Amino acid sequence: MTTTNVAPATAARTLVDAAQRVVAAAVKRAAQVTDRGAKIDDYQVHTERIAYVATQVRAAQDLLAYVERLQAAGKPDALQERMAHSYAAEITHALRSQVEAAWDDFGLTEADIAPLHTPEIRALVRAGMDEGAIRAIGREMIASGGQNNCELEDEVAALTRDMARDFARTEVMPIAQEIHRQDLLVPDSLLQKFSAQGFFGSSIPEEYGGTGMGDLPMIIITEELSAASLAAAGSLATRPEILTKALLAGGTEEQRQHWLPRIARGEELVAIAVTEPDTGSDVASLQTKAEPAEHNGQQGWRINGAKAWSTFSGRATVLALLARTDPDPKSGNRGLSLFMIPKPPFEGHHWKYEQPEGGVMEGTANPTPGYRGMHSFTIAIDNVWVPQTHLVGGDQGVGKGFFLQMGGFAAGRLQTGGRACGVAQASLEKACQYVAQRKQFGLPLAEYHLTQYKIGRMAVLIAASRQTTYASARAFDTRAPEPSMAKLLSCDVAGEVSREAQLLHGGWGYSEEDPISRYVVDALVLPIFEGVKPTLELKVIGRALLAGA
Repeated sequence: MTTTNVAPATAARTLVDAAQRVVAAAVKRAAQVTDRGAKIDDYQVHTERIAYVATQVRAAQDLLAYVERLQAAGKPDALQERMAHSYAAEITHALRSQVEAAWDDFGLTEADIAPLHTPEIRALVRAGMDEGAIRAIGREMIASGGQNNCELEDEVAALTRDMARDFARTEVMPIAQEIHRQDLLVPDSLLQKFSAQGFFGSSIPEEYGGTGMGDLPMIIITEELSAASLAAAGSLATRPEILTKALLAGGTEEQRQHWLPRIARGEELVAIAVTEPDTGSDVASLQTKAEPAEHNGQQGWRINGAKAWSTFSGRATVLALLARTDPDPKSGNRGLSLFMIPKPPFEGHHWKYEQPEGGVMEGTANPTPGYRGMHSFTIAIDNVWVPQTHLVGGDQGVGKGFFLQMGGFAAGRLQTGGRACGVAQASLEKACQYVAQRKQFGLPLAEYHLTQYKIGRMAVLIAASRQTTYASARAFDTRAPEPSMAKLLSCDVAGEVSREAQLLHGGWGYSEEDPISRYVVDALVLPIFEGVKPTLELKVIGRALLAGA
């Protein structure tokens, strides 16, 4: 085994600095080749590589920055420091391998990659990836039951975590498995308790009836609730969060005064209706139409079309629906507007709403292997009436729906980072508990080196995804495209960690009676919603990186 006397945080800093220099050179070269991102579609595979390595290096920097802040505050955390070194070593090794394997595509010079090939870097990578070091992390995690008690550096955030964790364990966990196995709708009793805790209004300003805690507490709430149940708790605030951001960015003051307090109190439950049966991530190509109309002397719109994967739209009391108000197909994203459509709540897997104004909406739930508790619907929309007052932004909101929705989706992506961290954390805790109890060949699974190694690496990946998500939350409005980076990395981590945890359970991990099987199927959806992974890499992260180089 390779050893080094360099302190873990110092080692991580050396590795991250070297990786950042190489990524900067790679992004600069890719920007030249793609004409600052204009030719991304001619270089999709390489753009994906660039987006991913940049995301990994960003996460390594965020984890290291957290460790360095703790040191500066006189609260050093030796475990987090070792995890920062391990993760920095892993991504530096991966970056070096990527560049070497696709040398012509990266187009770098030997001088560009020299920072990755020094004897010091090689030694630090080997030390950080040393199996003994990672097994030691694993042993500590197993001994603690995998608990996440990392320092939050913020008193409000810490109190929020305690409150959300207690709520998750006492109110959500006892019913989570039954909701999943029976494909039930989240019960009204839980929604009422959720609302009473103020979870719907965590990032709504106080002047509009929210708690105004901000984005970090909102993410921490999401993480803790998602560890108990992704759909029945952790995702409840995602749709309100998306509409909230749109209203704050482009709604009229009258709309904010009316809708935001009601959303904060849980009086209005929100669903999003953007995706269409034939149109997924290509939002600019939406075909659902809104045409100017009048009803009883009131100006408004009649909407016709179809929407798909509209989660919670049965139980919701308002749909945030994106429709084409400019019939010219060439208008693209400039021809879309965002509407709020009130509706009564419905239970079950099918619903139909006949408006007094003559319109009809009818929804049918799409069966899914996981993410159960809300149901996701395909909706047929026939001549549905919406008054002008329900167009987000009013007269000034015509044609601005795409941009308002994308701003809301950025919040949704950030929150998905938190959801993914919660699912990953739940998987880690379940694995730690199981391997400490289960014996094979005369020993607890926890005593085996491979078990310790797998648990240790799971913990390292979660630490990186958590800190990059927290960092994005702290600076949500100023650090684009980092919410998308947080989603990209954290969702992949949740998938990998949940599958590794399931394998540690052996045959019992495949049983629906065990929550670990739920975590696995729930994790499958994370890289899909709020921007499917390839679109996120190419059209959001890749484009932002190459345009800004």
